[in-house]
Amino acid sequence: MNMRVRPLDGITVVALEHVIAAPFCTRQLADLGARIIKIERPGDGDFARGYDTRVEGLCSHFVWVNRSKESLTLDLKQESAVTVLKNLLKTADVFVQNLAPGAAARMGLTAEVLQKDNPQLIMCAISGYGSDGPYRDKKAYDLLIQSEAGFLSITGTPDTPSKAGNSIADIAAGMYAYSNILAALLQRGKTGKGTVIDISMLEALSEWMSFPMYYAHKGAAAPSRNGASHATIYPYGPFKAGDGKTVMLGLQNEREWAQFCETVLENPQLAQDERFNKNFKRNEKRVELLEIIETCFSKLTAEQLIAKLDKAQIANAHLNDMEGLWNHQQLKARNRWAEVDTPAGPIPALLPPGLNDSYDYRMDPIPEVGEHTDAILKELGMTESAITSMRASGAI
Repeated sequence: MNMRVRPLDGITVVALEHVIAAPFCTRQLADLGARIIKIERPGDGDFARGYDTRVEGLCSHFVWVNRSKESLTLDLKQESAVTVLKNLLKTADVFVQNLAPGAAARMGLTAEVLQKDNPQLIMCAISGYGSDGPYRDKKAYDLLIQSEAGFLSITGTPDTPSKAGNSIADIAAGMYAYSNILAALLQRGKTGKGTVIDISMLEALSEWMSFPMYYAHKGAAAPSRNGASHATIYPYGPFKAGDGKTVMLGLQNEREWAQFCETVLENPQLAQDERFNKNFKRNEKRVELLEIIETCFSKLTAEQLIAKLDKAQIANAHLNDMEGLWNHQQLKARNRWAEVDTPAGPIPALLPPGLNDSYDYRMDPIPEVGEHTDAILKELGMTESAITSMRASGAI
């Protein structure tokens, strides 16, 4: 048995995708061996290619979520291009799209049509609010979904609601699309039939908001915005050391509180202080406790403080910036860095999360716009003259 066979080797995914949510989903399918045929607009391609030029002239968003894919350009306003897409879908395993709701149906890309020709086809649509309901047709960018899902109401400072620093709603939707497709492939192995999956960004992020929702059950006060500090547990968040650097730390229980007082603050009696001997009391009296903590921490450098926290077995972390993450010693020690080719040359890339001893992740190049168009069309049996005609009309 070949132990290096990947889980999705032999699976073909056709992706009518752009920006983050769907491309993040399909890139993870590619990591596991799936063939991803990415449909792009002739010329500029996925408009996320142009968001920035930070990676050797390429876009940081794009290189993150588009390795190991084949790029096929199609102008789907032209019938010949739609025909090519439908022909691809006759033998594909999965069709992923994150067009506006209803857009795929207007091109005839419905389950009734596609699964008639290919009953095993798994169809996954990703949208802001889902395929029905009063919000179906609202535009849904990541920030807007963070707002609708209540994420901004619990994130930021007391004065300033803040979005997440990356596209958390897109990522959540992409993750649920990915896991739903994996489940659908398992289901197809049992039934022999494809399924239709409807992924909503709002529903994906709302699931991630379940703790604050339950915390505010039946009209109770929601978690407050406390910057990088935990909303309901204290001390848990950023604290300044004497050298001006910030250390993150977190206590989860009373045993850790006692250890923190004895080993870090060197004040064991504080653990029994009636003001602070339960988490809810510490949470209510943050200002008083912060003054005590800061007085102690001001005498220590960040590294001295981390050493004391480690000795007390108190969870802690450096407040890293992007340079700190690029150079993180734990990522290096676990050999988490690989290299992928791009149209601008090789770049470093993190291996997908999860060590697996039976196969290697696929880490193939990031494609140029339309790089694989001719090869894919020839696979479909198209002649050189037919391909030339499509190019002349702007269909590819």
